Amino acid sequence: MKRFLYVLVPILALGLMIAWRLNVKKTEAAQQTKQREARMKAPPMVSVAPAQTRDIVQTFEAVGSVEAPFNVKIAPRLTGQIDFLQVREGDHVKKGQVLVRIDPSDLNSQVRQQQAALAEAQYRLAQAQINQNPTNVSVSTQIQQQAATLASAQADYDQVKENYSAQQAAAAAAVTDAQGRVDNANAAIGNAEAAIRSAQANLDNAQARYNRILDLYKQGFIAAQDVDDARTAVSVQQSALDAARGQLNAAKAARDSAAAQKKSAQEQANIVTTKGKADIAAARAKVAQAEAALRYARANTAQRPAYQQNLAALRASVAAAQAALHSAESRRADTILTAPMDGYITGRMMDPGSLATPGQPILAIQAIREVWVTIPVPEEISRKIFLGQTARATFDALPDRTFTGKITQINPSADPLSRQFAVRVSLDNRQNLIKPGMFARVTLETERIRSAVVVPREAVQQSPQGAVVTVVDSANTAHRRPVTTGASDSDGIAITQGVQPGEQVVILSGMPLKDGQAVRIEKPR
Repeated sequence: MKRFLYVLVPILALGLMIAWRLNVKKTEAAQQTKQREARMKAPPMVSVAPAQTRDIVQTFEAVGSVEAPFNVKIAPRLTGQIDFLQVREGDHVKKGQVLVRIDPSDLNSQVRQQQAALAEAQYRLAQAQINQNPTNVSVSTQIQQQAATLASAQADYDQVKENYSAQQAAAAAAVTDAQGRVDNANAAIGNAEAAIRSAQANLDNAQARYNRILDLYKQGFIAAQDVDDARTAVSVQQSALDAARGQLNAAKAARDSAAAQKKSAQEQANIVTTKGKADIAAARAKVAQAEAALRYARANTAQRPAYQQNLAALRASVAAAQAALHSAESRRADTILTAPMDGYITGRMMDPGSLATPGQPILAIQAIREVWVTIPVPEEISRKIFLGQTARATFDALPDRTFTGKITQINPSADPLSRQFAVRVSLDNRQNLIKPGMFARVTLETERIRSAVVVPREAVQQSPQGAVVTVVDSANTAHRRPVTTGASDSDGIAITQGVQPGEQVVILSGMPLKDGQAVRIEKPR
Protein backbone atom coordinates (compact mmCIF):
# COMPACT_ATOMS: atom_id res chain seq x y z
CA MET A 1 0.00 0.00 0.00
CA LYS A 2 2.77 2.44 0.91
CA ARG A 3 4.65 1.51 -2.24
CA PHE A 4 1.59 2.36 -4.32
CA LEU A 5 1.28 5.77 -2.68
CA TYR A 6 4.90 6.55 -3.42
CA VAL A 7 4.20 6.00 -7.08
CA LEU A 8 0.80 7.73 -7.28
CA VAL A 9 1.73 11.01 -5.60
CA PRO A 10 4.44 12.01 -8.15
CA ILE A 11 2.13 11.10 -10.99
CA LEU A 12 -0.63 13.34 -9.63
CA ALA A 13 1.83 16.20 -9.10
CA LEU A 14 3.15 15.90 -12.65
CA GLY A 15 -0.37 15.91 -14.02
CA LEU A 16 -1.26 19.04 -12.11
CA MET A 17 1.85 20.80 -13.43
CA ILE A 18 1.06 19.83 -16.99
CA ALA A 19 -2.47 21.08 -16.66
CA TRP A 20 -1.26 24.36 -15.20
CA ARG A 21 1.28 24.79 -18.01
CA LEU A 22 -1.32 24.11 -20.68
CA ASN A 23 -3.57 26.74 -19.17
CA VAL A 24 -0.73 29.33 -19.18
CA LYS A 25 0.02 28.57 -22.80
CA LYS A 26 -3.59 28.97 -23.76
CA THR A 27 -3.77 32.33 -21.99
CA GLU A 28 -0.58 33.57 -23.72
CA ALA A 29 -1.88 32.47 -27.10
CA ALA A 30 -5.08 34.40 -26.54
CA GLN A 31 -3.11 37.51 -25.60
CA GLN A 32 -0.86 37.20 -28.63
CA THR A 33 -3.89 36.87 -30.87
CA LYS A 34 -5.36 40.05 -29.40
CA GLN A 35 -2.04 41.86 -29.84
CA ARG A 36 -1.71 40.67 -33.45
CA GLU A 37 -5.20 41.85 -34.22
CA ALA A 38 -4.40 45.20 -32.60
CA ARG A 39 -1.16 45.54 -34.61
CA MET A 40 -2.93 44.72 -37.81
CA LYS A 41 -5.43 47.46 -37.20
CA ALA A 42 -2.79 49.99 -35.95
CA PRO A 43 -0.74 52.17 -38.37
CA PRO A 44 2.48 50.40 -39.40
CA MET A 45 5.73 51.30 -37.65
CA VAL A 46 8.44 52.71 -39.93
CA SER A 47 11.99 53.95 -39.57
CA VAL A 48 12.79 57.23 -41.29
CA ALA A 49 15.85 59.30 -42.08
CA PRO A 50 16.09 62.90 -43.28
CA ALA A 51 17.21 63.76 -46.78
CA GLN A 52 20.57 65.51 -46.33
CA THR A 53 22.56 67.96 -48.39
CA ARG A 54 26.16 66.76 -48.57
CA ASP A 55 28.90 65.77 -50.98
CA ILE A 56 28.73 62.44 -52.74
CA VAL A 57 32.16 60.89 -52.62
CA GLN A 58 32.90 57.95 -54.87
CA THR A 59 35.92 55.88 -53.98
CA PHE A 60 37.98 53.02 -55.30
CA GLU A 61 39.54 50.42 -53.04
CA ALA A 62 42.40 48.12 -53.94
CA VAL A 63 44.74 45.78 -52.12
CA GLY A 64 48.48 46.22 -52.41
CA SER A 65 51.73 45.12 -50.85
CA VAL A 66 54.05 47.31 -48.77
CA GLU A 67 57.60 47.77 -50.00
CA ALA A 68 60.54 49.87 -48.95
CA PRO A 69 61.45 52.72 -51.34
CA PHE A 70 65.14 51.96 -50.84
CA ASN A 71 66.36 48.38 -50.68
CA VAL A 72 70.14 48.34 -50.89
CA LYS A 73 72.46 45.36 -51.09
CA ILE A 74 75.87 46.07 -49.53
CA ALA A 75 78.53 44.34 -51.64
CA PRO A 76 82.34 44.89 -51.80
CA ARG A 77 84.26 46.10 -54.85
CA LEU A 78 87.30 43.93 -54.12
CA THR A 79 88.21 40.51 -52.84
CA GLY A 80 89.29 40.11 -49.23
CA GLN A 81 88.63 38.53 -45.89
CA ILE A 82 85.96 40.10 -43.68
CA ASP A 83 87.49 41.05 -40.33
CA PHE A 84 84.62 43.21 -38.98
CA LEU A 85 80.87 42.54 -39.20
CA GLN A 86 78.66 43.06 -36.13
CA VAL A 87 75.19 44.09 -37.31
CA ARG A 88 72.39 41.58 -37.77
CA GLU A 89 68.86 41.46 -39.13
CA GLY A 90 66.61 43.99 -37.42
CA ASP A 91 69.42 46.31 -36.32
CA HIS A 92 68.88 49.99 -37.04
CA VAL A 93 71.80 51.73 -38.75
CA LYS A 94 72.60 55.36 -39.47
CA LYS A 95 73.90 56.82 -42.69
CA GLY A 96 77.72 56.64 -42.73
CA GLN A 97 77.90 53.99 -40.00
CA VAL A 98 80.68 51.45 -40.56
CA LEU A 99 79.11 48.08 -41.27
CA VAL A 100 81.85 45.90 -42.75
CA ARG A 101 85.65 46.03 -42.83
CA ILE A 102 87.80 43.94 -45.16
CA ASP A 103 91.44 43.18 -44.38
CA PRO A 104 93.44 46.11 -45.96
CA SER A 105 97.00 44.74 -45.50
CA ASP A 106 97.81 44.29 -49.18
CA LEU A 107 96.26 47.61 -50.11
CA ASN A 108 98.26 49.44 -47.40
CA SER A 109 101.46 48.21 -49.09
CA GLN A 110 100.22 49.40 -52.47
CA VAL A 111 99.42 52.83 -51.05
CA ARG A 112 102.93 53.16 -49.58
CA GLN A 113 104.48 52.12 -52.91
CA GLN A 114 102.45 54.72 -54.78
CA GLN A 115 103.38 57.37 -52.20
CA ALA A 116 107.08 56.62 -52.83
CA ALA A 117 106.57 56.74 -56.61
CA LEU A 118 104.82 60.10 -56.29
CA ALA A 119 107.63 61.52 -54.14
CA GLU A 120 110.22 60.42 -56.73
CA ALA A 121 108.26 61.98 -59.62
CA GLN A 122 107.88 65.23 -57.69
CA TYR A 123 111.65 65.28 -57.00
CA ARG A 124 112.49 64.89 -60.71
CA LEU A 125 110.09 67.67 -61.60
CA ALA A 126 111.58 69.99 -58.96
CA GLN A 127 115.12 69.33 -60.27
CA ALA A 128 114.08 70.14 -63.82
CA GLN A 129 112.41 73.34 -62.70
CA ILE A 130 115.53 74.37 -60.76
CA ASN A 131 117.73 73.79 -63.84
CA GLN A 132 115.40 75.54 -66.19
CA ASN A 133 115.06 78.80 -64.32
CA PRO A 134 118.72 80.01 -64.72
CA THR A 135 118.66 79.14 -68.43
CA ASN A 136 115.40 80.98 -68.92
CA VAL A 137 116.76 83.98 -67.01
CA SER A 138 119.97 84.04 -69.08
CA VAL A 139 118.09 83.83 -72.38
CA SER A 140 115.64 86.46 -71.27
CA THR A 141 118.45 88.74 -70.12
CA GLN A 142 120.29 88.41 -73.43
CA ILE A 143 117.13 89.16 -75.35
CA GLN A 144 116.46 92.19 -73.19
CA GLN A 145 120.04 93.44 -73.56
CA GLN A 146 120.06 93.02 -77.34
CA ALA A 147 116.64 94.62 -77.56
CA ALA A 148 117.99 97.58 -75.59
CA THR A 149 121.08 97.74 -77.85
CA LEU A 150 118.87 97.68 -80.92
CA ALA A 151 116.69 100.42 -79.48
CA SER A 152 119.80 102.53 -78.74
CA ALA A 153 121.21 101.94 -82.23
CA GLN A 154 117.89 102.81 -83.78
CA ALA A 155 117.77 105.99 -81.68
CA ASP A 156 121.33 106.89 -82.76
CA TYR A 157 120.39 106.22 -86.38
CA ASP A 158 117.35 108.46 -86.09
CA GLN A 159 119.45 111.16 -84.39
CA VAL A 160 122.13 111.00 -87.10
CA LYS A 161 119.51 111.38 -89.79
CA GLU A 162 117.99 114.31 -87.96
CA ASN A 163 121.46 115.93 -87.48
CA TYR A 164 122.25 115.34 -91.14
CA SER A 165 119.06 117.03 -92.19
CA ALA A 166 119.72 119.95 -89.84
CA GLN A 167 123.35 120.34 -90.96
CA GLN A 168 122.33 120.16 -94.61
CA ALA A 169 119.75 122.83 -94.01
CA ALA A 170 122.32 125.03 -92.20
CA ALA A 171 124.93 124.58 -94.94
CA ALA A 172 122.37 125.33 -97.62
CA ALA A 173 121.34 128.44 -95.66
CA ALA A 174 125.00 129.53 -95.41
CA VAL A 175 125.50 129.06 -99.17
CA THR A 176 122.30 130.96 -99.83
CA ASP A 177 123.40 133.77 -97.48
CA ALA A 178 126.83 133.98 -99.17
CA GLN A 179 125.14 134.05 -102.55
CA GLY A 180 122.99 136.93 -101.26
CA ARG A 181 126.08 138.84 -100.17
CA VAL A 182 127.67 138.22 -103.60
CA ASP A 183 124.54 139.48 -105.26
CA ASN A 184 124.53 142.56 -102.99
CA ALA A 185 128.18 143.18 -103.75
CA ASN A 186 127.52 142.92 -107.50
CA ALA A 187 124.64 145.35 -107.08
CA ALA A 188 126.94 147.69 -105.11
CA ILE A 189 129.57 147.46 -107.92
CA GLY A 190 126.92 148.35 -110.43
CA ASN A 191 125.86 151.30 -108.32
CA ALA A 192 129.49 152.36 -107.84
CA GLU A 193 130.14 152.15 -111.54
CA ALA A 194 127.04 154.26 -112.21
CA ALA A 195 128.21 156.71 -109.59
CA ILE A 196 131.64 156.88 -111.29
CA ARG A 197 130.04 157.52 -114.62
CA SER A 198 127.87 160.22 -113.07
CA ALA A 199 130.87 161.76 -111.24
CA GLN A 200 132.96 161.58 -114.43
CA ALA A 201 130.20 163.34 -116.30
CA ASN A 202 129.94 165.99 -113.61
CA LEU A 203 133.72 166.37 -113.62
CA ASP A 204 133.80 166.72 -117.38
CA ASN A 205 131.02 169.26 -117.21
CA ALA A 206 132.79 171.19 -114.40
CA GLN A 207 136.11 171.09 -116.35
CA ALA A 208 134.41 172.38 -119.48
CA ARG A 209 132.73 175.16 -117.56
CA TYR A 210 136.02 175.98 -115.93
CA ASN A 211 137.71 176.17 -119.30
CA ARG A 212 135.00 178.48 -120.61
CA ILE A 213 135.12 180.70 -117.56
CA LEU A 214 138.94 180.73 -117.72
CA ASP A 215 138.73 181.83 -121.36
CA LEU A 216 136.26 184.50 -120.45
CA TYR A 217 138.49 185.59 -117.59
CA LYS A 218 141.45 185.83 -119.85
CA GLN A 219 139.35 187.95 -122.15
CA GLY A 220 138.36 190.02 -119.14
CA PHE A 221 134.72 189.36 -119.29
CA ILE A 222 134.37 187.87 -115.82
CA ALA A 223 135.99 188.25 -112.47
CA ALA A 224 138.73 186.05 -111.05
CA GLN A 225 136.34 184.89 -108.45
CA ASP A 226 134.26 183.09 -111.05
CA VAL A 227 137.39 181.31 -112.17
CA ASP A 228 138.12 180.23 -108.62
CA ASP A 229 134.56 179.00 -108.18
CA ALA A 230 134.76 177.04 -111.37
CA ARG A 231 138.13 175.56 -110.36
CA THR A 232 136.64 174.61 -106.97
CA ALA A 233 133.71 172.94 -108.65
CA VAL A 234 136.16 170.91 -110.78
CA SER A 235 138.00 169.85 -107.63
CA VAL A 236 134.75 168.89 -105.95
CA GLN A 237 133.71 166.78 -108.92
CA GLN A 238 137.16 165.20 -109.05
CA SER A 239 136.77 164.26 -105.36
CA ALA A 240 133.34 162.85 -106.05
CA LEU A 241 134.81 160.77 -108.86
CA ASP A 242 137.56 159.52 -106.62
CA ALA A 243 135.00 158.67 -103.94
CA ALA A 244 132.88 156.77 -106.48
CA ARG A 245 135.93 154.87 -107.64
CA GLY A 246 136.70 154.03 -103.96
CA GLN A 247 133.17 152.72 -103.52
CA LEU A 248 133.62 150.62 -106.63
CA ASN A 249 136.79 149.13 -105.26
CA ALA A 250 135.10 148.50 -101.88
CA ALA A 251 132.14 146.82 -103.65
CA LYS A 252 134.49 144.64 -105.65
CA ALA A 253 136.37 143.70 -102.48
CA ALA A 254 133.02 142.88 -100.81
CA ARG A 255 132.08 140.81 -103.84
CA ASP A 256 135.34 138.91 -103.70
CA SER A 257 134.85 138.31 -99.96
CA ALA A 258 131.26 137.15 -100.47
CA ALA A 259 132.35 134.87 -103.29
CA ALA A 260 135.03 133.41 -101.04
CA GLN A 261 132.46 132.91 -98.27
CA LYS A 262 130.10 131.28 -100.76
CA LYS A 263 132.80 128.94 -101.89
CA SER A 264 133.63 128.12 -98.28
CA ALA A 265 129.93 127.55 -97.48
CA GLN A 266 129.56 125.31 -100.54
CA GLU A 267 132.61 123.32 -99.53
CA GLN A 268 131.22 123.06 -95.98
CA ALA A 269 127.88 121.86 -97.38
CA ASN A 270 129.73 119.25 -99.41
CA ILE A 271 131.59 118.16 -96.29
CA VAL A 272 128.30 117.99 -94.31
CA THR A 273 126.69 115.86 -97.03
CA THR A 274 129.63 113.51 -97.25
CA LYS A 275 130.06 113.18 -93.49
CA GLY A 276 126.30 112.92 -92.87
CA LYS A 277 125.90 110.12 -95.37
CA ALA A 278 128.86 108.32 -93.82
CA ASP A 279 127.41 108.78 -90.32
CA ILE A 280 124.01 107.56 -91.51
CA ALA A 281 125.56 104.50 -93.12
CA ALA A 282 127.51 103.78 -89.91
CA ALA A 283 124.38 104.20 -87.77
CA ARG A 284 122.42 101.95 -90.14
CA ALA A 285 125.14 99.34 -89.88
CA LYS A 286 124.93 99.49 -86.09
CA VAL A 287 121.16 99.00 -86.29
CA ALA A 288 121.61 96.00 -88.58
CA GLN A 289 124.25 94.59 -86.22
CA ALA A 290 121.92 95.07 -83.22
CA GLU A 291 119.04 93.41 -85.12
CA ALA A 292 121.24 90.45 -85.96
CA ALA A 293 122.33 90.16 -82.32
CA LEU A 294 118.69 90.31 -81.20
CA ARG A 295 117.71 87.60 -83.70
CA TYR A 296 120.55 85.47 -82.43
CA ALA A 297 119.46 86.01 -78.81
CA ARG A 298 115.90 85.14 -79.70
CA ALA A 299 117.08 82.08 -81.54
CA ASN A 300 118.36 80.81 -78.22
CA THR A 301 114.74 80.59 -77.05
CA ALA A 302 114.30 77.57 -79.35
CA GLN A 303 115.52 75.50 -76.48
CA ARG A 304 112.54 76.58 -74.37
CA PRO A 305 110.04 74.24 -76.08
CA ALA A 306 112.35 71.34 -75.29
CA TYR A 307 112.45 72.45 -71.66
CA GLN A 308 108.69 72.88 -71.70
CA GLN A 309 108.18 69.42 -73.20
CA ASN A 310 110.48 67.96 -70.60
CA LEU A 311 108.60 69.75 -67.82
CA ALA A 312 105.26 68.65 -69.32
CA ALA A 313 106.44 65.06 -69.36
CA LEU A 314 107.61 65.31 -65.75
CA ARG A 315 104.34 66.94 -64.70
CA ALA A 316 102.47 64.15 -66.47
CA SER A 317 104.56 61.66 -64.50
CA VAL A 318 103.63 63.44 -61.27
CA ALA A 319 99.95 63.46 -62.27
CA ALA A 320 100.10 59.76 -63.15
CA ALA A 321 101.72 59.01 -59.81
CA GLN A 322 99.07 61.05 -58.02
CA ALA A 323 96.33 59.23 -59.92
CA ALA A 324 97.87 55.89 -59.05
CA LEU A 325 98.07 56.96 -55.39
CA HIS A 326 94.45 58.12 -55.41
CA SER A 327 93.42 54.84 -57.02
CA ALA A 328 95.29 52.85 -54.37
CA GLU A 329 93.77 54.97 -51.60
CA SER A 330 90.33 54.57 -53.18
CA ARG A 331 90.76 50.79 -53.27
CA ARG A 332 91.87 50.88 -49.65
CA ALA A 333 88.82 53.01 -48.78
CA ASP A 334 86.69 50.33 -50.45
CA THR A 335 87.70 47.96 -47.64
CA ILE A 336 85.34 49.93 -45.36
CA LEU A 337 81.65 49.54 -46.20
CA THR A 338 79.31 52.09 -44.64
CA ALA A 339 75.55 52.48 -44.53
CA PRO A 340 74.39 54.62 -47.48
CA MET A 341 71.24 55.68 -45.59
CA ASP A 342 69.29 55.36 -42.36
CA GLY A 343 67.44 52.06 -42.23
CA TYR A 344 67.22 48.54 -40.91
CA ILE A 345 69.31 45.48 -41.67
CA THR A 346 67.01 43.02 -43.43
CA GLY A 347 69.56 40.46 -44.55
CA ARG A 348 73.02 39.19 -43.56
CA MET A 349 74.60 36.85 -46.07
CA MET A 350 78.15 36.47 -44.62
CA ASP A 351 79.97 36.31 -41.29
CA PRO A 352 83.39 37.57 -40.11
CA GLY A 353 86.18 35.48 -41.61
CA SER A 354 84.34 34.87 -44.87
CA LEU A 355 85.99 35.72 -48.16
CA ALA A 356 84.15 38.62 -49.75
CA THR A 357 84.13 38.87 -53.54
CA PRO A 358 83.08 41.79 -55.75
CA GLY A 359 79.36 41.95 -56.43
CA GLN A 360 78.41 39.35 -53.82
CA PRO A 361 76.06 40.97 -51.22
CA ILE A 362 77.07 40.88 -47.58
CA LEU A 363 74.17 42.86 -46.06
CA ALA A 364 70.77 44.17 -47.14
CA ILE A 365 69.41 47.49 -45.84
CA GLN A 366 65.94 48.88 -46.25
CA ALA A 367 64.84 52.42 -45.44
CA ILE A 368 61.29 52.34 -44.08
CA ARG A 369 60.89 55.84 -42.68
CA GLU A 370 58.64 56.17 -45.69
CA VAL A 371 57.04 53.14 -47.35
CA TRP A 372 55.27 52.52 -50.64
CA VAL A 373 52.11 50.61 -51.35
CA THR A 374 51.66 49.56 -54.97
CA ILE A 375 48.11 48.85 -56.10
CA PRO A 376 46.58 47.91 -59.48
CA VAL A 377 44.08 50.43 -60.89
CA PRO A 378 41.67 49.68 -63.77
CA GLU A 379 41.74 51.78 -66.89
CA GLU A 380 38.47 53.59 -66.14
CA ILE A 381 39.71 54.56 -62.66
CA SER A 382 43.18 55.65 -63.81
CA ARG A 383 41.63 58.64 -65.59
CA LYS A 384 40.16 59.90 -62.30
CA ILE A 385 43.31 59.98 -60.15
CA PHE A 386 46.38 62.20 -60.23
CA LEU A 387 49.83 62.63 -58.69
CA GLY A 388 49.76 64.13 -55.22
CA GLN A 389 46.21 62.90 -54.56
CA THR A 390 45.46 61.94 -50.97
CA ALA A 391 44.94 58.23 -50.29
CA ARG A 392 43.89 56.30 -47.18
CA ALA A 393 45.37 52.94 -46.24
CA THR A 394 44.36 50.35 -43.63
CA PHE A 395 46.11 47.15 -42.58
CA ASP A 396 44.64 43.94 -41.17
CA ALA A 397 47.66 43.73 -38.89
CA LEU A 398 46.92 47.24 -37.55
CA PRO A 399 43.16 47.31 -36.82
CA ASP A 400 41.48 50.63 -36.02
CA ARG A 401 44.36 52.52 -37.63
CA THR A 402 44.04 54.53 -40.82
CA PHE A 403 47.09 55.97 -42.55
CA THR A 404 46.99 58.90 -44.94
CA GLY A 405 49.40 59.19 -47.85
CA LYS A 406 49.75 60.57 -51.34
CA ILE A 407 50.05 59.15 -54.82
CA THR A 408 53.69 59.53 -55.82
CA GLN A 409 53.84 57.46 -59.01
CA ILE A 410 51.44 56.43 -61.74
CA ASN A 411 52.79 54.03 -64.33
CA PRO A 412 51.77 55.44 -67.73
CA SER A 413 51.78 51.94 -69.26
CA ALA A 414 49.20 49.30 -68.35
CA ASP A 415 50.11 45.72 -67.62
CA PRO A 416 49.60 43.82 -70.91
CA LEU A 417 47.90 40.89 -69.14
CA SER A 418 45.67 42.53 -66.52
CA ARG A 419 45.20 45.84 -68.40
CA GLN A 420 45.63 47.66 -65.12
CA PHE A 421 47.95 50.50 -64.18
CA ALA A 422 50.37 50.29 -61.26
CA VAL A 423 49.87 53.18 -58.83
CA ARG A 424 52.28 53.79 -55.96
CA VAL A 425 51.13 55.45 -52.72
CA SER A 426 53.67 56.91 -50.29
CA LEU A 427 52.96 56.58 -46.55
CA ASP A 428 54.76 58.20 -43.63
CA ASN A 429 56.19 55.47 -41.39
CA ARG A 430 58.10 57.43 -38.76
CA GLN A 431 56.66 55.20 -36.01
CA ASN A 432 57.87 52.07 -37.85
CA LEU A 433 54.46 50.45 -37.57
CA ILE A 434 54.27 49.42 -41.21
CA LYS A 435 56.60 46.67 -42.33
CA PRO A 436 57.60 45.71 -45.87
CA GLY A 437 55.55 42.78 -47.14
CA MET A 438 52.34 43.68 -45.26
CA PHE A 439 49.05 43.81 -47.18
CA ALA A 440 47.26 47.13 -47.29
CA ARG A 441 43.80 48.25 -48.41
CA VAL A 442 44.08 51.58 -50.16
CA THR A 443 41.07 53.83 -50.75
CA LEU A 444 41.19 56.54 -53.42
CA GLU A 445 38.61 59.23 -54.05
CA THR A 446 37.60 59.04 -57.71
CA GLU A 447 34.76 61.58 -57.87
CA ARG A 448 33.08 64.17 -55.64
CA ILE A 449 29.64 65.68 -56.31
CA ARG A 450 29.12 68.69 -54.09
CA SER A 451 25.89 69.78 -52.33
CA ALA A 452 23.75 66.86 -53.49
CA VAL A 453 20.44 65.85 -51.86
CA VAL A 454 21.23 62.39 -50.46
CA VAL A 455 19.01 59.71 -48.97
CA PRO A 456 20.03 56.32 -47.56
CA ARG A 457 20.22 53.49 -50.05
CA GLU A 458 17.37 51.68 -48.19
CA ALA A 459 15.01 54.55 -48.96
CA VAL A 460 15.05 53.98 -52.72
CA GLN A 461 12.84 51.20 -54.10
CA GLN A 462 12.45 50.05 -57.64
CA SER A 463 9.03 49.83 -59.32
CA PRO A 464 7.93 49.16 -62.89
CA GLN A 465 7.74 52.93 -63.35
CA GLY A 466 11.24 53.51 -61.96
CA ALA A 467 12.79 54.56 -58.63
CA VAL A 468 10.34 55.42 -55.81
CA VAL A 469 10.86 57.00 -52.39
CA THR A 470 8.28 57.02 -49.59
CA VAL A 471 8.15 60.40 -47.83
CA VAL A 472 6.45 60.89 -44.44
CA ASP A 473 4.93 64.31 -43.91
CA SER A 474 4.38 66.19 -40.69
CA ALA A 475 0.98 64.38 -40.21
CA ASN A 476 2.73 61.01 -40.30
CA THR A 477 1.19 60.18 -43.67
CA ALA A 478 3.22 58.23 -46.21
CA HIS A 479 3.48 59.53 -49.79
CA ARG A 480 5.12 57.50 -52.56
CA ARG A 481 7.04 59.69 -54.98
CA PRO A 482 8.83 58.86 -58.18
CA VAL A 483 12.36 60.23 -58.05
CA THR A 484 15.36 60.68 -60.30
CA THR A 485 18.54 59.26 -58.83
CA GLY A 486 22.12 60.34 -59.45
CA ALA A 487 25.49 59.27 -58.21
CA SER A 488 25.88 57.21 -55.07
CA ASP A 489 28.46 56.28 -52.51
CA SER A 490 28.61 53.76 -49.70
CA ASP A 491 26.31 55.85 -47.46
CA GLY A 492 23.57 57.01 -49.82
CA ILE A 493 22.14 57.88 -53.20
CA ALA A 494 21.80 61.37 -54.63
CA ILE A 495 18.26 62.44 -55.58
CA THR A 496 18.30 64.96 -58.38
CA GLN A 497 14.49 65.35 -58.52
CA GLY A 498 11.56 64.39 -56.25
CA VAL A 499 12.85 64.98 -52.70
CA GLN A 500 13.73 68.20 -50.89
CA PRO A 501 16.42 68.54 -48.24
CA GLY A 502 15.11 67.82 -44.72
CA GLU A 503 12.17 65.63 -45.77
CA GLN A 504 11.76 62.33 -43.88
CA VAL A 505 12.08 59.25 -46.06
CA VAL A 506 11.19 55.69 -45.04
CA ILE A 507 14.18 53.40 -44.77
CA LEU A 508 12.49 50.44 -43.05
CA SER A 509 8.88 49.27 -42.83
CA GLY A 510 7.29 46.11 -41.47
CA MET A 511 4.87 45.89 -44.41
CA PRO A 512 4.42 47.49 -47.83
CA LEU A 513 3.10 51.03 -47.54
CA LYS A 514 0.41 52.59 -49.65
CA ASP A 515 0.24 56.18 -50.79
CA GLY A 516 -1.62 58.24 -48.18
CA GLN A 517 -1.36 55.55 -45.48
CA ALA A 518 -0.89 56.67 -41.87
CA VAL A 519 2.30 55.45 -40.24
CA ARG A 520 4.03 55.55 -36.91
CA ILE A 521 7.62 56.70 -36.80
CA GLU A 522 9.92 54.57 -34.71
CA LYS A 523 11.73 56.68 -32.21
CA PRO A 524 15.49 56.29 -32.21
CA ARG A 525 16.87 54.33 -29.30
